[in-house]
Amino acid sequence: MGMPPARSAARAASARAGAAPRTAAERAAALEQRRRARARAGGAPARPRRVALRPPRLRVRWERVGRIALLVVLAVVIGLYAEHALSYLSARTASNRQHAIVTRLERQNAYFERRDRSLSQLPTVIGQARGLGMVLPGEQPYATIGRSAR
Repeated sequence: MGMPPARSAARAASARAGAAPRTAAERAAALEQRRRARARAGGAPARPRRVALRPPRLRVRWERVGRIALLVVLAVVIGLYAEHALSYLSARTASNRQHAIVTRLERQNAYFERRDRSLSQLPTVIGQARGLGMVLPGEQPYATIGRSAR
């Protein structure tokens, strides 16, 4: 077996065989040859090129408009949810504050109820009175001065 032909030879052979041209110059030359062949054959004239009615800059890109519209709708929905979420968090914070106040007041109430029960008992009343320096009728009050000798 021999070596394969060189690339330039293969390109020239493919161009002659009717394969698609590879470079822009080859494509332009092939287009011109086709036009001449049609003109010689008296065939139908080449179709005129379609011309855009408006420049491409002025066309409406509906896929982009659709995406933007969806983003706007998404932003509105998120805004509506955010408003309710902030309202919920505010109410929850206020509820926690009120719950803390109620807990503190319940503790105070329990303390005062215990104190009320203890103060309504006679031994507690007598102990409080003696602490203030009061004595029962017939008792001799006395006071100790200084430290004990122990």
